[in-house]
Amino acid sequence: MFGWALHGDGRRISDGAVVAPHERLSWPRTIGIGMQHVIAMFGATLLVPTITGFPVTTTLLFSGIGTVLFLLITRGRIPSYLGSSFAFIAPLTAAAGDGPAAQLGGVVAAGVALMLVGLAVKLIGARVIDAVMPPVVTGAVVALIGLNLAPTAAGSFQAQPLIAAVTLLGILLATVIGPGIIGRLGILIGVVVGWVFAAITGGLADDRVDALREAAWFGVPHLRGPSFDLSVILLALPVVIVLIAENVGHVKAVSAMTGKSLDDLAGNALFADGLATTLAGAGGGSGTTTYAENIGVMAATRVYSTAAYWVAAVTAIVLSFSPKFGALVFTVPDGVIGGATMVLYGLIGVLGVRIWMDAKVDFTDPVNLTVVATALVAGIGNLTLSIGSVELGGIAWGSVGILVAYPVMRRLNSLRRA
Repeated sequence: MFGWALHGDGRRISDGAVVAPHERLSWPRTIGIGMQHVIAMFGATLLVPTITGFPVTTTLLFSGIGTVLFLLITRGRIPSYLGSSFAFIAPLTAAAGDGPAAQLGGVVAAGVALMLVGLAVKLIGARVIDAVMPPVVTGAVVALIGLNLAPTAAGSFQAQPLIAAVTLLGILLATVIGPGIIGRLGILIGVVVGWVFAAITGGLADDRVDALREAAWFGVPHLRGPSFDLSVILLALPVVIVLIAENVGHVKAVSAMTGKSLDDLAGNALFADGLATTLAGAGGGSGTTTYAENIGVMAATRVYSTAAYWVAAVTAIVLSFSPKFGALVFTVPDGVIGGATMVLYGLIGVLGVRIWMDAKVDFTDPVNLTVVATALVAGIGNLTLSIGSVELGGIAWGSVGILVAYPVMRRLNSLRRA
């Protein structure tokens, strides 16, 4: 698991090649890419506790621990960072009146449920993934996960368009024409360029800068235990649907990018994320999921080495003990986030298209065409509907819709032809 083979000379990636999960570049380059993964996940990972009122450093701590567990349980074969899941925002917000302990109980319940799903997939075998999620379905799920985030990227971009444009330009130039490691660290470089430009032009929020000055350099994350309330648990359980879709979509996306099937590890991935979510809820952090932002980084760098994710996980754990660093990250303005996510989220959407292309999905088939079209619009438009007191967004409805509609429509189509 820790014996990564050096890719080539450790400095360059030849045209058309990728750095596989069991490989690595030189350690300075691997550390740089690992730090880029930290930057990629930071905004979203810290945004969830900010919205829900959970402690930021505690959530960061458990995201790092969860990533370590994920890498161990998947035996270092699936590169992934486990950050805060946005799917928990709605149920946690709805349960705010029940108190933080009850909210954490809902997170724990969702984590345990996901662990059970992972065990079931592991026992039944990878064939259940192929049966339930063929390429036409998995491509749609991956695509809608990325494209569902498009309004968020656009909104951040519009908030500070000049800063966002400078950030985006920095990323594009570094990625496209940057030599060697410069091209691999394009997103990190673009974010730094955007932040510096924002600082020079007065684009940093004064209250966040003041908070940075006052924050302590070292501090222990605040831990808190859960309590269990049935109404809150029922609010949180539908989140499992989203977590399954995101995890399986992540496995499929990494498989598409590396050219190696990882379906045999889908159960491990689900179980690992469930365990990470359970531990986070038990200690005071938000639930986790495999992070789409980091898929974008891998797609941009062509580096899928799990060594970089070990760097990211350890860095997150160390930084969770520094309130000063958390405050520094919060000074990153909306424009910088918008410029970076404009690239990252788009790359995720395109990965779904790549899954269709590699599998040669036939879109002259009316079943493929209609169910994918419907799921994508639900995801991109962020269709949000409530079932009782439970509110589900576009990723959930799009994923569930195609998971249910595809086999039903395929069966009806076969009966019509019989």
